[in-house]
Amino acid sequence: MGMEAGAQAARARALAVLRIRGRALAVALLPAAAAVILLAGDSTGHLVGPGWDAARWTVSVFAILVLLAAGVVALVVARARPAVSPTVAISESAAPDLYRLVRDLADRLDVPAPSAIALTPDCDSWLEDRAHPAHGPPVPRQDEIAGPGRHLHRRTPTAPVLVIGSPFLWWMRVGELRAVLAPVVAGTGPSAHPDIAAARRFVRGLDAAVAVSADRGRCPGVRLACKGIGRVARLLLRGCQVHAVEMERGVAAAAAERAQAVDYGLRIVAQEQVGLAYAGWDRLLTRVALPAWRMGRWPSRLDAGVVAALTELSRRDRLAEGFASRLGERPACDLLEEPGLVDEATSLLAARLFHGGPPEPGPDWSPVGWQEYPEEVVDRKWRSDAARLHRVLDALGVRRIPDPAAPAADGPTLARVLNHLTGGGDGTAPTAPTWGTPPPPHGADAPPPSADTFTPADGEEDLPAPNPRSAALAARLGAELAREESEAAIPAPAGPPAPGQAPDTAALWDGGILPLFPLQPPRTDRELLTDHVTAMVCCAAMDTVGATPGLDWLDGPTLLVDGERVSDLTPHVLSLVEDGDAAPLRGWLVELGIRPEKPVRLG
Repeated sequence: MGMEAGAQAARARALAVLRIRGRALAVALLPAAAAVILLAGDSTGHLVGPGWDAARWTVSVFAILVLLAAGVVALVVARARPAVSPTVAISESAAPDLYRLVRDLADRLDVPAPSAIALTPDCDSWLEDRAHPAHGPPVPRQDEIAGPGRHLHRRTPTAPVLVIGSPFLWWMRVGELRAVLAPVVAGTGPSAHPDIAAARRFVRGLDAAVAVSADRGRCPGVRLACKGIGRVARLLLRGCQVHAVEMERGVAAAAAERAQAVDYGLRIVAQEQVGLAYAGWDRLLTRVALPAWRMGRWPSRLDAGVVAALTELSRRDRLAEGFASRLGERPACDLLEEPGLVDEATSLLAARLFHGGPPEPGPDWSPVGWQEYPEEVVDRKWRSDAARLHRVLDALGVRRIPDPAAPAADGPTLARVLNHLTGGGDGTAPTAPTWGTPPPPHGADAPPPSADTFTPADGEEDLPAPNPRSAALAARLGAELAREESEAAIPAPAGPPAPGQAPDTAALWDGGILPLFPLQPPRTDRELLTDHVTAMVCCAAMDTVGATPGLDWLDGPTLLVDGERVSDLTPHVLSLVEDGDAAPLRGWLVELGIRPEKPVRLG
């Protein structure tokens, strides 16, 4: 489909959507038209008689009710706030070079320039129309990220906002970013067409009206009125669905065709970088950021971290050879005046979107830099997990095993864990256990769960049955962790959005629906027990042989012994957890000189 064909198809579908709107208006006006005819017949001496008089009153009252209902529906559709993406707004004073690049690109494509630029903590870019009465003008707030400065230059008052994935700015070079944004910016051309713009506003209004009608707290009326508005909006939305989808396809085809002439060769290379950035970003979030988020810390330089992660990937992966050589070119983040402040804002937004939490830093939600990450996150995570493991062992009645060389010492030791999981310590466990997911939090007086009350989690049905002690310990760990997370849950605060957050997203925070995009499902019992035993081994290594916590950009927390990363610990821990066989792990401990009977520092 060529550019003209795509544009024509989009306009045709937009007209189809507008025809549906016109038909709905005609249906609403039909009773009023009938009432006018009946009233006119009475004034001219026609249509007289008791029957016609009754018909006139009935039809007139019905027409008034229909007009009132149609007016309410139209008002809700026009005033309902369409959903917009949570973003970090960037003013022109905060990124003059970036705005200049986008304007030059729009001029070359002969399309209107976007009205503003915003960043999203994700690997994607798109245009978003925020020209809605409920949203106000599409101008980002002037805050500490944007700094004081002039308003954004606008080629057209209805141009959409350009949303750019923040990892692209840090990983891509300037030319690559320009090539990636070309088909996105080209979409402002079809968006400026009045029929397409009107059709989009109508569809977005219907979608927002459905959402408003489903929320009794926001719906302006009684429950019956909300249900009626929702039914009408859903009916119209279903009628527009096919046409709206085809309209957007036509717009995308026309934009892609228009952008073909801009940096075509570079676009091929840039698309490779898009896939690589997505892979590195996903791994950085799940392996590095998630452990910090779970303990109330959020890495404040995620975008800079993705560069380190992808550079490490380039070093390890032969397929990535040559990617590191690009680092000598100018990065796209140089187009920002204060990239550090923007990185911090997008990092906080990423933490809120993917994990949840308050909008601003605080005592229980503080930022952490990459230099402090090993000490502030890795060390604390291991010691808190080890402390939780020993609390659960205490609850199970497992005795402590002191160091034979110091009989008075009765501290937490790795030997206690090894003996319990291999059947050498005290404590009982149920029979016929199965791995399962953590249960919901239990009350203070509720009996502790037993391992045979859990069903296998997704992906664990084919795993061999664990030894009873592992399953019982894993079940208690899941319950303990769920209780702690329930007590530490922070409700989403009401009030204005955080600095740098798009003002349209306040309802998302106030609705308490964060995280919007959770990274991973809850950890299973098997994963929890493996993590806790690994943490205990790492604590023993740090306290007996001087090992140190470290950060691997691709794998997250890692143990360093004599400055070298330890990579063979997990199989030995799994052998202990799944089979109750401690021989591989004990051999590994002896090889490194780690003494499991020595007490370790927890907390």
